[in-house]
Amino acid sequence: MTQTERRLFLIQALLRERGERFELPREEYNQKRLLRSLFNIRMPDDASEEFLRIQDEYLQEEINRKGITDIADLEPLQENIYLWQGDITTLKCGAIVNAANSQMLGCFSPCHGCIDNAIHTFSGVQLRCKCNEIMTRQGHDEPTGQAKITPAYNLPCDYVIHTVGPIVNGRLNDEHCDLLKSCYLSCLQLCTENNIDSIAFCCISTGVFGFPQREAARIAVDTVKEYQQEHDIKVVFNVFKDDDLDIYRELLS
Repeated sequence: MTQTERRLFLIQALLRERGERFELPREEYNQKRLLRSLFNIRMPDDASEEFLRIQDEYLQEEINRKGITDIADLEPLQENIYLWQGDITTLKCGAIVNAANSQMLGCFSPCHGCIDNAIHTFSGVQLRCKCNEIMTRQGHDEPTGQAKITPAYNLPCDYVIHTVGPIVNGRLNDEHCDLLKSCYLSCLQLCTENNIDSIAFCCISTGVFGFPQREAARIAVDTVKEYQQEHDIKVVFNVFKDDDLDIYRELLS
């Protein structure tokens, strides 16, 4: 199957699941947005072997076309500390960190620009099912500052570590800072427990959760350096925005 044939197969299969039928868009861009939207709104449920096989082939090809970056090809700014600007879903390393919400099921908003949406989209429908399995067993929402680990499925990394960052409404306080530090420590500890030798952190809580970027970066760098004093682990600070890149460069210079 060509990539277009895979995409149309997946769209039609997901529409059948929903009992919906309508004329499919002809443009590749619109087809991709429709497929991503259908992935985003799909509830955690089993899928056929054929669906998963074609989905996996499609997503892996899409990621390959975007271009995979291997941590082994990056130059550290400091010993075992890297700064990289790019799409975290294309990074090959031990684990990447997902800034999740307390339900831990991914973003259900079609084509939303958050990292939670991107990771769940390109990992595949298996990720939401796995997260649902973990949360059903847990029986309650994920507390802020803690983390869970899952396979990465179609992503080039080995694992995804999902953590719930603090939400800052109003003035930043010590509790916010302590909870954010706990996010970083929880992720690092999961790496140690699972023999993962490298991890890429996104900018936890600095988006819609409202944590000030500079203070969040300072907590991230300080917590990682403190942890690395006792543990051998490579850490990538992954940024998307130019201002975050400048902040981390300053802190790591």
